[in-house]
Amino acid sequence: MLHCLPLKAGYALDVVPRKDTAISAGEYRVNERIRAREVRLITDDGENLGVVSLREALEIAAQRDLDLVEVAPNAVPPVCKIMDFGKFQYERAKKEREARKQQKQIEVKEIRLRPKTDDHHRQFKVRDARRWLEEGMKVKVRVRFRGREITYPEIARDMLREVADELKDIAIVEQEPNMEGRTMLMVLAPATDKKK
Repeated sequence: MLHCLPLKAGYALDVVPRKDTAISAGEYRVNERIRAREVRLITDDGENLGVVSLREALEIAAQRDLDLVEVAPNAVPPVCKIMDFGKFQYERAKKEREARKQQKQIEVKEIRLRPKTDDHHRQFKVRDARRWLEEGMKVKVRVRFRGREITYPEIARDMLREVADELKDIAIVEQEPNMEGRTMLMVLAPATDKKK
């Protein structure tokens, strides 16, 4: 859609494209807030009455005890629908809540190690990671370096490989060990075919 700006003396015609974006419930224009002179009117039954004046559309909506809602403001002329706006907002919010419930939330847990972490303490961390993986969560395994420890990244890489080997019966390596600043990071995800 193109929207023409008014001409000023001595200036050429400027043409600016309108943005076509989704409308949130708070951005709908209802009844007297609609600014167009003419609108394409859709009734509450879904019948298209064609292009009518705004005043006529408001009268038809008032006769039916419903609201006139601008549903497509970027169309030429704008499309308005006769509906119960309160009910419309409620149903839209209900659909959004249902959609959020249907989304699967994957939680990511993290265990932190150091190159000098001994095997005994690492086993506690691996046991926690195993529990989280069995619950369907992803696990980040992070090895943090301090001072000159960063000059020996192979120690951390070996440690991360050992952790992956200990958990290979229930997890797959989603992200191979790699350096991020002064840490080395690996991501484990639950093996889908081996889930309980």
